[in-house]
Amino acid sequence: MGYCLQDQEKPLKCVICRTGDTHPGAATVTLQRNEATVITKGVPAWICGNCGEYYLSEPVASAVLSRADGAAGRGTEVEILRYAA
Repeated sequence: MGYCLQDQEKPLKCVICRTGDTHPGAATVTLQRNEATVITKGVPAWICGNCGEYYLSEPVASAVLSRADGAAGRGTEVEILRYAA
């Protein structure tokens, strides 16, 4: 997963490529929990314009992780979701 940011409201320099600036957008986040693979589309994120690395706010990251844990608890093997706040 990309990086989690605390209260990020303005662009920052990408910590991966160190040259790109981030801009608001939507990312597809893929997580694995035990045997479950959870793909969440349309996740609000800050995305590097150079390398595509994404950064999630703390509340968004928490919501995505919670859904992945829920899928693993239900015994889901693969789940594809659309992000909804």
